[in-house]
Amino acid sequence: MVVNPSAETLDLSLVALFAGWAMTEEVRRRLTDDGFGDLRFNDGVVIQHLLRGPLSITALAERMGVTQQAASKTAADMERRGLLTREPAPGDARTRLLGLTPHATASVEAARAHRAVLDAELAERFGADRIAETRAVLAAVLAHFDHDDAIRRRRVRPPV
Repeated sequence: MVVNPSAETLDLSLVALFAGWAMTEEVRRRLTDDGFGDLRFNDGVVIQHLLRGPLSITALAERMGVTQQAASKTAADMERRGLLTREPAPGDARTRLLGLTPHATASVEAARAHRAVLDAELAERFGADRIAETRAVLAAVLAHFDHDDAIRRRRVRPPV
């Protein structure tokens, strides 16, 4: 028997995933309106690792859990699109460090602002207490599956 699913009948994992996707898409739409339409979802995976400072391709690949070739290809694409820079490492001219451009940094600030506005909109619509409780439950789920440390260390990756 084929059943037409609805958000109310889906497993919690799917509802949480799809809600996250919907909110991410809304932030992306707002970023596009702000002139950041060149951003891709996966750019954020790289950017999160460079927020604390420049990294070598080797270090980036290790943090992302990918090969150096994959990290290098991604970095080259982001550099072409004006999101990353490459500079010689102090004391080692052979090593190049990847850093964020002002455009990439501005996109992070804009995304943070849009997520804060989206949170406020949801709190207005559904109640601040319900949103806080939802956040607490989802955070507890992450902790239950030992994924809260990955967030603190900026090593969040999609499942393999």
